[in-house]
Amino acid sequence: MSNTQDFRMPAQCRITVDGEEIVEQMPYLVEATVETGRKEASVCTLVFDTMRLEDETWQIQDAGIFIPWKSFMIEADFGDYSEEIMRGYVKEIRSDTPEKMGKAQVIVFCQDESLLLDREHIRKAWSKEDETMTDGDIVTEIASDHFSVESEPGLTNISLNQDSTSVQFLRDRAEANGYEFYVRAGTVYFKPLQLDEDPQASIMLYKGGRTNCLSFSIQHDGHKPDEIGLMRGAETGTDAEQETFTSDLTLLGNDAANSASMGLEQFIWQMPRPGGSSLEEVKARAQARANENAWKIIADGELDGSLYGHVLLTHKLVGVYGIGDTYGGLYYVAKVAHVFSQSGYRQSFRLLRNATGQNTEPESDDSLAAVR
Repeated sequence: MSNTQDFRMPAQCRITVDGEEIVEQMPYLVEATVETGRKEASVCTLVFDTMRLEDETWQIQDAGIFIPWKSFMIEADFGDYSEEIMRGYVKEIRSDTPEKMGKAQVIVFCQDESLLLDREHIRKAWSKEDETMTDGDIVTEIASDHFSVESEPGLTNISLNQDSTSVQFLRDRAEANGYEFYVRAGTVYFKPLQLDEDPQASIMLYKGGRTNCLSFSIQHDGHKPDEIGLMRGAETGTDAEQETFTSDLTLLGNDAANSASMGLEQFIWQMPRPGGSSLEEVKARAQARANENAWKIIADGELDGSLYGHVLLTHKLVGVYGIGDTYGGLYYVAKVAHVFSQSGYRQSFRLLRNATGQNTEPESDDSLAAVR
Protein backbone atom coordinates (compact mmCIF):
# COMPACT_ATOMS: atom_id res chain seq x y z
CA MET A 1 0.00 0.00 0.00
CA SER A 2 1.31 3.47 -0.89
CA ASN A 3 2.23 6.01 1.74
CA THR A 4 -0.74 8.11 0.64
CA GLN A 5 -3.14 5.27 1.34
CA ASP A 6 -1.40 4.34 4.63
CA PHE A 7 -2.48 7.64 6.19
CA ARG A 8 -5.71 8.26 4.30
CA MET A 9 -8.77 8.60 6.53
CA PRO A 10 -12.05 6.91 5.60
CA ALA A 11 -14.10 9.40 3.60
CA GLN A 12 -16.99 11.02 5.44
CA CYS A 13 -20.06 12.86 4.20
CA ARG A 14 -20.25 16.58 4.99
CA ILE A 15 -23.51 18.46 4.42
CA THR A 16 -23.98 22.22 4.58
CA VAL A 17 -27.38 23.93 4.53
CA ASP A 18 -27.66 27.71 4.27
CA GLY A 19 -23.93 28.00 4.90
CA GLU A 20 -24.01 26.02 8.15
CA GLU A 21 -22.65 22.49 8.45
CA ILE A 22 -25.23 20.18 9.98
CA VAL A 23 -23.85 18.16 12.88
CA GLU A 24 -26.59 17.02 15.27
CA GLN A 25 -28.58 15.28 12.51
CA MET A 26 -25.63 13.43 10.93
CA PRO A 27 -25.76 10.38 13.26
CA TYR A 28 -29.26 9.70 11.88
CA LEU A 29 -28.20 9.84 8.22
CA VAL A 30 -28.81 6.38 6.74
CA GLU A 31 -27.61 7.07 3.21
CA ALA A 32 -26.61 9.96 0.98
CA THR A 33 -26.64 9.51 -2.80
CA VAL A 34 -25.57 12.02 -5.45
CA GLU A 35 -26.14 11.24 -9.13
CA THR A 36 -24.27 13.30 -11.71
CA GLY A 37 -24.31 13.01 -15.50
CA ARG A 38 -23.32 14.67 -18.76
CA LYS A 39 -26.81 15.52 -19.92
CA GLU A 40 -28.88 15.98 -16.80
CA ALA A 41 -28.90 17.98 -13.59
CA SER A 42 -27.09 16.58 -10.56
CA VAL A 43 -29.46 15.37 -7.85
CA CYS A 44 -28.97 14.31 -4.25
CA THR A 45 -31.11 12.08 -2.02
CA LEU A 46 -30.62 12.07 1.76
CA VAL A 47 -32.32 9.43 3.91
CA PHE A 48 -32.60 10.12 7.66
CA ASP A 49 -34.09 8.07 10.45
CA THR A 50 -36.29 10.26 12.64
CA MET A 51 -38.15 9.90 15.94
CA ARG A 52 -40.81 11.65 17.97
CA LEU A 53 -39.41 13.66 20.88
CA GLU A 54 -40.85 14.27 24.35
CA ASP A 55 -42.25 17.65 23.35
CA GLU A 56 -44.15 15.92 20.49
CA THR A 57 -41.94 17.39 17.78
CA TRP A 58 -39.96 15.24 15.35
CA GLN A 59 -36.22 15.07 15.29
CA ILE A 60 -35.47 15.78 11.61
CA GLN A 61 -38.53 17.35 9.99
CA ASP A 62 -39.08 19.83 12.86
CA ALA A 63 -35.44 20.92 13.13
CA GLY A 64 -36.02 23.79 10.70
CA ILE A 65 -33.09 22.75 8.52
CA PHE A 66 -34.47 21.04 5.45
CA ILE A 67 -36.87 23.49 3.84
CA PRO A 68 -37.41 23.85 0.06
CA TRP A 69 -35.13 26.37 -1.62
CA LYS A 70 -32.57 26.47 1.16
CA SER A 71 -29.07 26.37 -0.32
CA PHE A 72 -27.32 23.05 0.00
CA MET A 73 -23.84 21.56 -0.50
CA ILE A 74 -22.47 18.06 -0.05
CA GLU A 75 -18.76 17.26 0.15
CA ALA A 76 -16.53 14.24 0.62
CA ASP A 77 -14.33 14.81 3.68
CA PHE A 78 -11.04 12.91 3.47
CA GLY A 79 -9.70 14.14 6.81
CA ASP A 80 -7.02 16.68 5.91
CA TYR A 81 -9.01 18.00 2.95
CA SER A 82 -12.49 17.87 1.46
CA GLU A 83 -13.84 18.07 -2.08
CA GLU A 84 -17.22 19.30 -3.26
CA ILE A 85 -19.57 16.82 -4.92
CA MET A 86 -22.46 19.16 -5.69
CA ARG A 87 -24.20 22.29 -4.54
CA GLY A 88 -27.72 23.47 -5.19
CA TYR A 89 -31.04 23.72 -3.41
CA VAL A 90 -33.38 21.60 -1.34
CA LYS A 91 -36.15 20.70 -3.77
CA GLU A 92 -38.50 18.35 -1.94
CA ILE A 93 -38.97 16.70 1.47
CA ARG A 94 -40.87 13.51 2.11
CA SER A 95 -41.74 12.35 5.63
CA ASP A 96 -42.76 8.70 6.18
CA THR A 97 -44.20 8.08 9.64
CA PRO A 98 -45.92 4.71 10.19
CA GLU A 99 -49.18 4.62 12.13
CA LYS A 100 -47.81 2.13 14.63
CA MET A 101 -44.42 2.17 16.27
CA GLY A 102 -41.79 1.50 13.66
CA LYS A 103 -39.04 3.13 11.66
CA ALA A 104 -39.91 6.66 10.58
CA GLN A 105 -37.79 8.35 7.94
CA VAL A 106 -37.35 11.70 6.28
CA ILE A 107 -36.11 11.76 2.69
CA VAL A 108 -34.65 15.00 1.34
CA PHE A 109 -34.29 15.59 -2.40
CA CYS A 110 -31.90 18.25 -3.68
CA GLN A 111 -30.94 19.44 -7.17
CA ASP A 112 -27.97 21.39 -8.45
CA GLU A 113 -28.04 25.13 -9.09
CA SER A 114 -29.56 24.74 -12.54
CA LEU A 115 -32.86 24.55 -10.65
CA LEU A 116 -32.80 28.37 -10.61
CA LEU A 117 -33.15 28.33 -14.39
CA ASP A 118 -36.15 25.99 -14.27
CA ARG A 119 -38.67 28.20 -12.48
CA GLU A 120 -40.34 30.16 -15.29
CA HIS A 121 -41.70 29.33 -18.75
CA ILE A 122 -40.43 32.04 -21.07
CA ARG A 123 -41.59 33.05 -24.54
CA LYS A 124 -39.04 35.30 -26.17
CA ALA A 125 -37.53 36.03 -29.58
CA TRP A 126 -33.78 35.97 -29.00
CA SER A 127 -32.47 36.49 -32.48
CA LYS A 128 -33.82 38.19 -35.60
CA GLU A 129 -32.44 38.63 -39.09
CA ASP A 130 -31.54 42.27 -38.42
CA GLU A 131 -30.36 41.61 -34.84
CA THR A 132 -28.51 38.29 -34.67
CA MET A 133 -27.07 36.78 -31.50
CA THR A 134 -24.66 33.91 -30.91
CA ASP A 135 -25.69 31.12 -28.56
CA GLY A 136 -22.81 32.14 -26.29
CA ASP A 137 -24.26 35.65 -25.98
CA ILE A 138 -27.68 34.21 -25.17
CA VAL A 139 -26.27 31.94 -22.47
CA THR A 140 -24.49 34.88 -20.86
CA GLU A 141 -27.61 37.03 -20.89
CA ILE A 142 -29.76 34.28 -19.38
CA ALA A 143 -27.35 32.99 -16.73
CA SER A 144 -25.13 35.90 -15.67
CA ASP A 145 -27.59 37.17 -13.04
CA HIS A 146 -27.02 34.02 -10.98
CA PHE A 147 -23.77 32.46 -12.21
CA SER A 148 -20.34 32.99 -13.64
CA VAL A 149 -20.35 31.88 -17.27
CA GLU A 150 -17.74 29.95 -19.24
CA SER A 151 -18.93 29.67 -22.83
CA GLU A 152 -17.83 29.68 -26.42
CA PRO A 153 -19.73 31.64 -29.10
CA GLY A 154 -21.36 28.71 -30.83
CA LEU A 155 -23.84 29.25 -33.64
CA THR A 156 -24.95 32.64 -34.89
CA ASN A 157 -28.75 32.60 -35.06
CA ILE A 158 -30.78 34.41 -37.68
CA SER A 159 -34.07 33.41 -36.11
CA LEU A 160 -34.37 31.85 -32.66
CA ASN A 161 -37.32 31.76 -30.27
CA GLN A 162 -37.61 30.41 -26.74
CA ASP A 163 -40.82 28.74 -25.59
CA SER A 164 -39.71 26.82 -22.50
CA THR A 165 -37.88 27.23 -19.22
CA SER A 166 -34.35 28.55 -19.57
CA VAL A 167 -32.69 25.28 -18.60
CA GLN A 168 -34.67 23.37 -21.25
CA PHE A 169 -33.84 26.01 -23.84
CA LEU A 170 -30.10 26.02 -23.05
CA ARG A 171 -29.90 22.22 -23.14
CA ASP A 172 -31.41 22.30 -26.63
CA ARG A 173 -28.96 24.98 -27.76
CA ALA A 174 -26.10 22.88 -26.39
CA GLU A 175 -27.33 19.91 -28.41
CA ALA A 176 -27.62 22.08 -31.53
CA ASN A 177 -23.98 23.11 -31.18
CA GLY A 178 -22.64 19.73 -30.10
CA TYR A 179 -21.72 21.39 -26.79
CA GLU A 180 -22.22 20.38 -23.20
CA PHE A 181 -24.26 22.51 -20.83
CA TYR A 182 -23.98 22.07 -17.08
CA VAL A 183 -23.73 24.02 -13.83
CA ARG A 184 -21.00 23.32 -11.29
CA ALA A 185 -19.84 25.31 -8.24
CA GLY A 186 -21.51 28.55 -9.26
CA THR A 187 -20.45 28.47 -12.92
CA VAL A 188 -22.45 27.71 -16.06
CA TYR A 189 -20.46 25.82 -18.70
CA PHE A 190 -21.52 25.98 -22.35
CA LYS A 191 -18.72 24.65 -24.53
CA PRO A 192 -17.46 21.67 -26.55
CA LEU A 193 -16.16 18.58 -24.78
CA GLN A 194 -12.81 19.32 -23.19
CA LEU A 195 -10.64 16.38 -24.27
CA ASP A 196 -7.22 18.03 -24.10
CA GLU A 197 -7.19 18.94 -20.40
CA ASP A 198 -5.11 17.20 -17.75
CA PRO A 199 -6.87 14.11 -16.36
CA GLN A 200 -8.11 13.52 -12.85
CA ALA A 201 -6.43 11.09 -10.47
CA SER A 202 -6.24 7.68 -12.17
CA ILE A 203 -8.46 4.65 -11.69
CA MET A 204 -6.23 1.68 -10.86
CA LEU A 205 -6.89 -2.06 -11.16
CA TYR A 206 -4.51 -4.95 -10.40
CA LYS A 207 -1.92 -2.48 -9.11
CA GLY A 208 -1.30 -3.89 -5.65
CA GLY A 209 -1.36 -1.13 -3.05
CA ARG A 210 -2.30 1.45 -5.70
CA THR A 211 -5.54 -0.36 -6.57
CA ASN A 212 -8.64 1.75 -5.89
CA CYS A 213 -11.24 0.20 -8.22
CA LEU A 214 -13.64 -2.50 -7.00
CA SER A 215 -15.09 -3.52 -10.36
CA PHE A 216 -14.70 -2.62 -14.02
CA SER A 217 -16.49 -3.87 -17.15
CA ILE A 218 -16.21 -2.80 -20.78
CA GLN A 219 -18.62 -2.89 -23.71
CA HIS A 220 -17.12 -2.24 -27.17
CA ASP A 221 -19.97 -1.76 -29.64
CA GLY A 222 -18.88 -2.11 -33.26
CA HIS A 223 -22.37 -1.49 -34.63
CA LYS A 224 -22.36 2.25 -34.14
CA PRO A 225 -21.77 3.99 -37.48
CA ASP A 226 -18.44 5.60 -38.30
CA GLU A 227 -20.08 8.36 -40.35
CA ILE A 228 -23.37 10.21 -40.53
CA GLY A 229 -24.88 10.97 -43.93
CA LEU A 230 -27.07 14.05 -44.32
CA MET A 231 -29.18 14.49 -47.46
CA ARG A 232 -29.68 18.15 -48.18
CA GLY A 233 -32.77 19.18 -50.12
CA ALA A 234 -32.37 19.92 -53.81
CA GLU A 235 -32.64 23.42 -55.16
CA THR A 236 -34.59 24.04 -58.35
CA GLY A 237 -32.90 22.33 -61.26
CA THR A 238 -30.23 20.59 -59.15
CA ASP A 239 -29.84 17.16 -57.62
CA ALA A 240 -30.02 16.58 -53.90
CA GLU A 241 -26.64 16.64 -52.17
CA GLN A 242 -25.34 14.23 -49.57
CA GLU A 243 -22.79 15.36 -47.03
CA THR A 244 -21.04 13.00 -44.65
CA PHE A 245 -19.73 13.78 -41.18
CA THR A 246 -17.10 11.91 -39.18
CA SER A 247 -16.11 12.51 -35.59
CA ASP A 248 -13.78 15.45 -35.05
CA LEU A 249 -13.16 14.69 -31.37
CA THR A 250 -9.65 14.24 -30.00
CA LEU A 251 -8.82 10.53 -29.84
CA LEU A 252 -8.35 9.17 -26.33
CA GLY A 253 -5.98 6.46 -27.51
CA ASN A 254 -3.77 5.38 -30.38
CA ASP A 255 -6.35 4.04 -32.84
CA ALA A 256 -9.88 5.25 -33.57
CA ALA A 257 -12.52 2.77 -32.46
CA ASN A 258 -14.03 2.33 -35.92
CA SER A 259 -14.15 -0.24 -38.71
CA ALA A 260 -12.07 1.71 -41.25
CA SER A 261 -9.21 -0.81 -41.21
CA MET A 262 -11.39 -3.93 -41.51
CA GLY A 263 -11.70 -3.95 -45.31
CA LEU A 264 -15.44 -3.26 -45.27
CA GLU A 265 -17.54 -0.66 -47.05
CA GLN A 266 -17.99 2.64 -45.30
CA PHE A 267 -20.27 2.35 -42.26
CA ILE A 268 -22.68 5.26 -42.81
CA TRP A 269 -26.13 5.79 -41.36
CA GLN A 270 -28.43 8.32 -42.96
CA MET A 271 -29.83 10.98 -40.71
CA PRO A 272 -33.19 12.66 -41.31
CA ARG A 273 -32.65 16.37 -41.67
CA PRO A 274 -32.59 17.65 -38.09
CA GLY A 275 -34.54 20.71 -37.10
CA GLY A 276 -32.66 23.99 -37.23
CA SER A 277 -33.09 27.60 -38.20
CA SER A 278 -30.15 27.55 -40.62
CA LEU A 279 -28.03 25.21 -42.69
CA GLU A 280 -25.18 25.95 -40.27
CA GLU A 281 -27.23 24.54 -37.39
CA VAL A 282 -28.32 21.50 -39.39
CA LYS A 283 -24.67 20.68 -40.09
CA ALA A 284 -23.72 21.27 -36.46
CA ARG A 285 -26.39 18.83 -35.28
CA ALA A 286 -25.18 16.21 -37.77
CA GLN A 287 -21.59 16.69 -36.60
CA ALA A 288 -22.74 16.30 -32.99
CA ARG A 289 -24.44 13.00 -33.89
CA ALA A 290 -21.25 11.73 -35.54
CA ASN A 291 -19.26 12.68 -32.44
CA GLU A 292 -21.71 10.91 -30.15
CA ASN A 293 -21.53 7.72 -32.24
CA ALA A 294 -17.73 7.75 -31.89
CA TRP A 295 -18.10 6.74 -28.22
CA LYS A 296 -18.08 3.05 -29.09
CA ILE A 297 -16.39 1.95 -25.85
CA ILE A 298 -18.41 2.21 -22.64
CA ALA A 299 -17.01 1.23 -19.26
CA ASP A 300 -18.92 0.81 -16.00
CA GLY A 301 -17.38 0.27 -12.61
CA GLU A 302 -17.13 1.20 -8.97
CA LEU A 303 -14.45 2.96 -6.95
CA ASP A 304 -13.67 2.71 -3.27
CA GLY A 305 -13.96 6.42 -2.59
CA SER A 306 -11.61 6.38 0.39
CA LEU A 307 -8.84 4.61 -1.54
CA TYR A 308 -9.36 6.82 -4.57
CA GLY A 309 -9.16 9.85 -2.32
CA HIS A 310 -11.00 12.24 -4.62
CA VAL A 311 -14.39 13.10 -6.04
CA LEU A 312 -14.57 11.77 -9.60
CA LEU A 313 -16.10 14.53 -11.73
CA THR A 314 -18.15 14.24 -14.91
CA HIS A 315 -17.23 16.20 -18.07
CA LYS A 316 -13.54 15.50 -17.40
CA LEU A 317 -10.91 12.93 -18.35
CA VAL A 318 -9.65 10.10 -16.16
CA GLY A 319 -6.95 7.51 -16.79
CA VAL A 320 -7.70 3.82 -16.28
CA TYR A 321 -4.67 1.53 -15.83
CA GLY A 322 -4.09 -2.15 -15.11
CA ILE A 323 -6.60 -3.50 -17.66
CA GLY A 324 -4.18 -4.07 -20.55
CA ASP A 325 -2.97 -2.18 -23.59
CA THR A 326 -6.16 -2.36 -25.65
CA TYR A 327 -8.53 -0.64 -23.27
CA GLY A 328 -6.17 1.01 -20.79
CA GLY A 329 -5.76 4.78 -21.07
CA LEU A 330 -7.85 7.92 -21.01
CA TYR A 331 -11.65 7.96 -20.77
CA TYR A 332 -14.29 10.68 -20.61
CA VAL A 333 -16.44 10.62 -17.46
CA ALA A 334 -20.14 10.47 -18.40
CA LYS A 335 -21.86 9.58 -15.11
CA VAL A 336 -20.94 9.15 -11.46
CA ALA A 337 -23.17 8.04 -8.58
CA HIS A 338 -21.69 8.88 -5.15
CA VAL A 339 -23.05 6.84 -2.24
CA PHE A 340 -22.26 7.30 1.46
CA SER A 341 -23.63 4.45 3.57
CA GLN A 342 -22.64 2.06 6.34
CA SER A 343 -20.37 0.27 3.83
CA GLY A 344 -18.36 3.46 3.25
CA TYR A 345 -18.02 5.83 0.31
CA ARG A 346 -18.50 4.27 -3.12
CA GLN A 347 -18.45 5.92 -6.55
CA SER A 348 -20.14 4.07 -9.40
CA PHE A 349 -19.16 5.44 -12.80
CA ARG A 350 -19.75 5.27 -16.53
CA LEU A 351 -16.86 6.20 -18.82
CA LEU A 352 -16.70 6.76 -22.60
CA ARG A 353 -13.86 6.19 -25.04
CA ASN A 354 -13.48 6.70 -28.80
CA ALA A 355 -10.18 4.85 -29.33
CA THR A 356 -8.14 1.83 -28.35
CA GLY A 357 -4.47 1.59 -27.47
CA GLN A 358 -2.79 2.30 -24.17
CA ASN A 359 -1.98 5.87 -23.27
CA THR A 360 1.20 6.37 -21.27
CA GLU A 361 0.59 5.61 -17.62
CA PRO A 362 1.82 8.35 -15.28
CA GLU A 363 4.96 7.35 -13.40
CA SER A 364 3.35 8.50 -10.16
CA ASP A 365 -0.33 9.20 -9.78
CA ASP A 366 0.47 11.66 -6.97
CA SER A 367 1.21 14.32 -9.59
CA LEU A 368 -2.35 13.97 -10.91
CA ALA A 369 -4.08 13.63 -7.58
CA ALA A 370 -4.65 17.35 -7.10
CA VAL A 371 -5.60 18.14 -10.70
CA ARG A 372 -9.31 18.98 -10.96
